[in-house]
Amino acid sequence: MDQLKANNRLLSLDVMRGVIMLLLAAESCRVYESLHELEWGGLFNSIITQFFHHPWHGLRLWDLVQPAFMFMAGTAMYISVERKRAKGVSERDNFRHIALRCLKLFLAGTGLHCIYAGRLVWELWNVLTQLSFTSLVAYFLIRRSFGVQIGVALGMVLLSEILYHIVQVPGFDQPFVQGHNFGAYVDTLLMGKINPDGWVAFNCVSTSAHTILGVTAGKLLMQPWSNAFKIKALAIAAGIALLLGYGLDISGISPIIKRICTAGFTLTSLGWVTLLLAALYWWIDIKDHKRFTWIAVVIGMNSIFIYLFFETVGAQWLNRAVGVFVKGFTGWLLVPASGQAVLSALVVWALEWYLCYWLYQKKIFFKL
Repeated sequence: MDQLKANNRLLSLDVMRGVIMLLLAAESCRVYESLHELEWGGLFNSIITQFFHHPWHGLRLWDLVQPAFMFMAGTAMYISVERKRAKGVSERDNFRHIALRCLKLFLAGTGLHCIYAGRLVWELWNVLTQLSFTSLVAYFLIRRSFGVQIGVALGMVLLSEILYHIVQVPGFDQPFVQGHNFGAYVDTLLMGKINPDGWVAFNCVSTSAHTILGVTAGKLLMQPWSNAFKIKALAIAAGIALLLGYGLDISGISPIIKRICTAGFTLTSLGWVTLLLAALYWWIDIKDHKRFTWIAVVIGMNSIFIYLFFETVGAQWLNRAVGVFVKGFTGWLLVPASGQAVLSALVVWALEWYLCYWLYQKKIFFKL
């Protein structure tokens, strides 16, 4: 375990978590939206489009953010639980902590939808709500063998895919058509409504594979094996997942659709996310390239806090408050409105990062 710090932290994992949170914060601050509104066209527009979800069948960079979030949550959970076990924390106390954390995630996720709507609603589409389910499933497998973890993860993906194909409820009998699939049907049962953008709560079943296999990756990285073997194992696993995912998509068996987490999407995203972890682990923990990693680490160490902050205070107040001053001053300088929006978004983004930096300096870390 020479790659791990004394406190069993993987710097690469902290960086990965920080990068994901920086990207999510930028979305909340309207960085991508304001850049897209510049309408510069060409290559610039093609790049910015990658920071928006694909409307249905296809894959963009932004579609990998949620899988990475779920995957690294599993990896971090494994390392945390093992560290507590080494300190003598009982299984009962570990489970109590995880169960309580999952409850808090569920309440936070459902509560955010109430804030978005400005009233009490019952909606289960938030990533935190889904993480509350996938984390609990992954915890029950945390001490099982690699084979069992991989088998259950693939079983969850297969179960979801089978249900989409075999459940033929009138009006919801088209597996890969938005609003007319099994996931949408389940939403009518759970919430009495369908998401207008095609998202479904049943995604928590197939995306459990992300969290479970995140646990598997954490277990692999903590084994007393050579770095070369660990990187090779991650690369092979990623390659297999990518071949299966793209194969299912090309064959038409399971097209890559993020909004309903098809098998094609789940496997493809698992492949890319596993490659990302392998690359960061090799570059940071093995090759010891730590320069500038602190930029991501400071926000990654307070990931849940900053997520809740920019989804509530940030989106509801800070974006608008900062815009009053930035747009006001830049307006005097005759900066076009589109440029004002970009500058305002970047200032909010910087302020939210600085808030995490200040908390990091004060050693204040919020945990669920």
